[in-house]
Amino acid sequence: MNANHHESNGPSRAQQITLRGPAELADALPFVLGFHPTDSVVLVALHGEHGRFGGRVRLGIPRSPREWASTADHLAECLAEGGGRSGARPDGIVVFLCQDPAPGETGRRVMERLRPFAQRLRTACGALDIPVYEALCITDGLYFSYCCPDQRCCPPDGTPLALSGTSVMAAAATYAGVQVRGTQRDMEARLKPRGGPGDEEQRTALDAAAASIVPRILEGAEAQGRQEVRERTLGLAREILRRFANPESRGADRPGAASGQTAVAAPPRTAGPVRAVLPGRPAASTASEDAADDALISTEEAAALVLGLQDRVTRDRAAEWMEGWEGTAALRLWRVLARRCVTPYQEHAAAPLTLAGWTAWSTGDEPTARVALGLALDADPEYVFARLLHQACNEGLDPESLRSCLRGERDARQASDQEAPPPSRRIRMRAARRPGTPPTLRKPGQRTGGNERRKTAGVRPGGPAKGRPGSGSRRPGGPHGSRSGR
Repeated sequence: MNANHHESNGPSRAQQITLRGPAELADALPFVLGFHPTDSVVLVALHGEHGRFGGRVRLGIPRSPREWASTADHLAECLAEGGGRSGARPDGIVVFLCQDPAPGETGRRVMERLRPFAQRLRTACGALDIPVYEALCITDGLYFSYCCPDQRCCPPDGTPLALSGTSVMAAAATYAGVQVRGTQRDMEARLKPRGGPGDEEQRTALDAAAASIVPRILEGAEAQGRQEVRERTLGLAREILRRFANPESRGADRPGAASGQTAVAAPPRTAGPVRAVLPGRPAASTASEDAADDALISTEEAAALVLGLQDRVTRDRAAEWMEGWEGTAALRLWRVLARRCVTPYQEHAAAPLTLAGWTAWSTGDEPTARVALGLALDADPEYVFARLLHQACNEGLDPESLRSCLRGERDARQASDQEAPPPSRRIRMRAARRPGTPPTLRKPGQRTGGNERRKTAGVRPGGPAKGRPGSGSRRPGGPHGSRSGR
């Protein structure tokens, strides 16, 4: 079988390597996903005569065996339909079941317990005329094959996994500059509430924000209260992005953050990421960085943003922060907000988790994107935006088409704000001239000494868009977002 970890980016033959047997397949899985999966079922599509790796889907293993049949059917259909849409229906599938033993449980016991699930996955794929070439259980540092009957290569007590960094896949990945980002559990920890004494304070803030914000969001689409919440949410989020992007302001911004009294200039668009989390960094390092980010956002600010992002248009506008320094800062912000969704607000995490997944995918971090989008679907399985992004990411599609769409809508909104003056301004300008008085000829932009023009020029809800990256506030009566399928 030919494996290629750069498949979605158009691989060349020089990047392809050949995997032989269950041992090399088991070792290749973390490099295919970009992390070590835990408590997961993974299906990888194979294409062509030599079994070239293609799309893949991953899902948490259902706790109840009663859900195994429906889950198997769903995963098989997703992989088959995804390949069909891209014009390359899978010719075969490899199944991986990854789960750590429970206390007192052996690896072999895990394998036997999951055997009915593996068999159901094989029959679900077979019903779609797609054979399963191999089904592996990876647990407790061992791998077991559900397909190979030869005990010489696949003994019933399992085979130890290759030592880290010693396999052909590891050598090829190192040569290509690809690294595994640790375990799925470590990556998920950065996106989940951590528990502790601060949870009660955050819960109180969320209760207060819900009582204030939700009624206004639920008003009609043209309601003034809903628009005010939208602009305040986006304005607060922009302010926090600037906090993250300016290292010198990390401590200075904090005291006035809740009242919105601190104004921090944004770095130029050409600036690179201030601090990017590199693959393979120690968990202690990322934990300290996340703690520093948490300290920059108060409980009231986090609550206001979490509740404000439940509005679809607000969330879609926030998705425009997807590149450059904005993308780097936005990913950190969405992580913080996901960690603040404490009980009983777990479902509210779907919005920041989906934004985290989208931003990570847009900036080239597919492993983080898959983990974040998977958690978003755990929080709300019917969250359409997360489902679409998760499917597109797993199928190896290019995010540039969505980036281009978001750029176009942002630019059109900003152009509309700058070119079309608000109706109230035109009315005041006409009223400022007494009836019967001929209009005064003057050069464009020249002031006439009156105060009316100075008071009204450039005034819009949320402030002028010029000089504020990613802002472009929509004026009342302006065009609404037309994106569908959210």
